[in-house]
Amino acid sequence: MTTNSLGITAADAAAELRTIRDLIRYGVSRFNEADIDYGHGTSNAFDEAVFMVLEGLNLPIDQLEPYLDARLTSAERQKVAGLLHARVDTRKPASYLLNKAYIQGIPFYVDERVIVPRSYIGEILFSGLIGGDDSGDDDTDDFTLVEDPTAVERVLDLCTGSGCLAILAARIFPEAQVDAVDLSADALEVAKRNVADSGYEDRIALHHGDLFAPLKNRKYDVIITNPPYVDADAMANLPPEFRHEPTMALASGEDGLDIVRRILKEAPKHLTPEGGLLCEFGTGREILEAEYPDLDFFWVETANSFGEVFWLTRDQLKAGGK
Repeated sequence: MTTNSLGITAADAAAELRTIRDLIRYGVSRFNEADIDYGHGTSNAFDEAVFMVLEGLNLPIDQLEPYLDARLTSAERQKVAGLLHARVDTRKPASYLLNKAYIQGIPFYVDERVIVPRSYIGEILFSGLIGGDDSGDDDTDDFTLVEDPTAVERVLDLCTGSGCLAILAARIFPEAQVDAVDLSADALEVAKRNVADSGYEDRIALHHGDLFAPLKNRKYDVIITNPPYVDADAMANLPPEFRHEPTMALASGEDGLDIVRRILKEAPKHLTPEGGLLCEFGTGREILEAEYPDLDFFWVETANSFGEVFWLTRDQLKAGGK
């Protein structure tokens, strides 16, 4: 049984706190006191506490206000207080403790066999850059990466992990068959569960292997990938939360770009003439631009990033690659 600086145990908290508001406040206090790290779907103590309390109570995670002053049963308080203490004591990401992560409001099962999904590609797939309907944002109305999502016949998700991006791709490209590849057999077991839950089992095929190896000569209209991209220095200094994630899903050589280089080299052979590659790779933009001066990277901006996701067509890859 663990306590904080005030000597409060999870059982103490469950006995004294009454409402969702109480538990969120308590979570924020404990998280701030412990100076935990974020980055697995939230960026601060309040959002982390809100997610954990609402998800732990099986409530909608985007509807705090209706439930804020709801009184909880003793069993509910014990469960949530235990989760909040476990977040501090174990330093596990909240999504591992709850076995749930969300991308674009869509829930996915996760555990420690996969990294917690947090890709910017999900936002891009649901933006006006795919299909041109951007709900009034004029910045992207006149430009698309994929003009007609219904014309896309084959999509590849490399390094699929939990399978979340493959599932989102199946939603966005309604006529497409989606192949999803991962080197980790354990990760594919998690992906299999998510695909089954998604209802897209007839359109998503999971493949075990190293990047393009299990695909032979198949070609795709769209390749999406969020490969490992953490460099050696960052791996040596990962916060405790990130050390719970599979090393295979994070590390990618001295500068973090070993796998990205392999993808750039091999992707042209697996793209249709009008196809393109959408790749998220972290913070190595300057390295890539210096190493591939003839590649015409299109850097995709999202709400919280710029220079971390690029798009390249097959022709651009063939003309400027190595």
